[in-house]
Amino acid sequence: MVILLVAGFMNLIDVTIVNVALPSMQKALAATTSQIEWVVAVYILVFALGLLPAGRMGDIIGRQRMFNLGVGVFTLGSAACGLAPSIETLLAARVLQAIGGAMMTPQTLAIVPALFAPHERGLPFALFGLSAGLASVSGPLLGGILIEQDIWGLGWRPIFLVNLPVGIAAIALALRYLPKMPGNPRLKNDFIGIALAGLALLMVVFPLIEGRQAGWPLWYFAIMVGALPIAGLFVTWQFRQEARGRAQVLPGTLMRNGTYLLGAMLAAVMFSGIPGFFLVLAQYLQLGYGLDALHSGLTTVPFSVGVLVASIISGSLGARLPRQRITLGALCLTVAMVWLGIVVQATSSEVVWLAFMGPLLLGGVGLGTTISPLYQAVLGAVSGQDTGSASGALQALQQVGGALGVAIVGEIFFSRLAGLNVADPHPAFASAMTHALIYNTVCFAVIAAGVWCLPEPRAAALGPSPAKA
Repeated sequence: MVILLVAGFMNLIDVTIVNVALPSMQKALAATTSQIEWVVAVYILVFALGLLPAGRMGDIIGRQRMFNLGVGVFTLGSAACGLAPSIETLLAARVLQAIGGAMMTPQTLAIVPALFAPHERGLPFALFGLSAGLASVSGPLLGGILIEQDIWGLGWRPIFLVNLPVGIAAIALALRYLPKMPGNPRLKNDFIGIALAGLALLMVVFPLIEGRQAGWPLWYFAIMVGALPIAGLFVTWQFRQEARGRAQVLPGTLMRNGTYLLGAMLAAVMFSGIPGFFLVLAQYLQLGYGLDALHSGLTTVPFSVGVLVASIISGSLGARLPRQRITLGALCLTVAMVWLGIVVQATSSEVVWLAFMGPLLLGGVGLGTTISPLYQAVLGAVSGQDTGSASGALQALQQVGGALGVAIVGEIFFSRLAGLNVADPHPAFASAMTHALIYNTVCFAVIAAGVWCLPEPRAAALGPSPAKA
């Protein structure tokens, strides 16, 4: 269990630790703003596309073997990130790292049933949730400390290199202690469906991130419009695979379930407001107001603390009043974004930590309150036999929402910044941050209202929340 938790923690902390290092990376590698967006977006996008096929590959070749391969690929990707001589190399290494993360993540929860009897599994799932909370809290702090210490003059690179001893130890211990779990070679993966889904997503995300740098030529809009027929082809292919009794990325039964689709879209909207928010917040704090990575990380800690505390409380409530809790959490997030916008506008020459603590803490409480009941509400619309596929697809759509959010929020922020006088950075960055927060505010308000279109979840359909992974 310790091995699984350490590996999961290593993957989760990598997501949060990168945010505080982005300005340092941009300066050290002379990267453009769109390239810095890709550092976050490419990981999320590849991770999202890899979750479902990697889960199936664990069934095919064995979960212990797939877990070890995933940790190995993630560790190699981390080494490549830490040694990257250019931004292009770093982006390629992030792809490799994301592939490894996608390979090992689905196996962690899937191995639990082999380790524990049904009545013993409550604690392991709770530990996964605690691990996720601790990763969100410690990521910004650890990243800030590593960069501030400038170990051996490596700057931001230790945030990736720190994964090497952890990954090597995890593989060695997994080979010794994890049970052998033979796979089923007769199972298949839907690689054509994966390719179609990936192409459709890339045709939306690529223009959103690169459009501003290229001056928004018409063919960029044509690419985004072209994503629609590709998405239609993906849906057609999935129904064709279902009719033939073959593997599907997204089972047809789920695509015909209107309640599940609506709930999954709401989850994607919810999580589209999180990664992009922290990307632009790091830019605002470090480039706009000159905070170093450590103090930038310390400024964002109240959000992570709010998530951790609220997640523990929300988890103790089980399946009670899910829609009411989602609405409360989403409203907390909405108010937090508006409040933060007011604080940003009122900040003149110096960032006051106490001023930012209130809205960030409230936002963290809102997110921690929302996650668990949102998954319950969505999965409550799914029959028991489809819960596993629905859970995996929901996690993938959550990541897709994150990638789109990075593209959209980054576009709003950097476009606004480009039209202002950055020689006087404080008002320029404040204006850009305030405009970017509009997207987050709208997203969370949509969740607060849209969740009432979902029926009350059926308790029998609910399994352990995927958010705890």
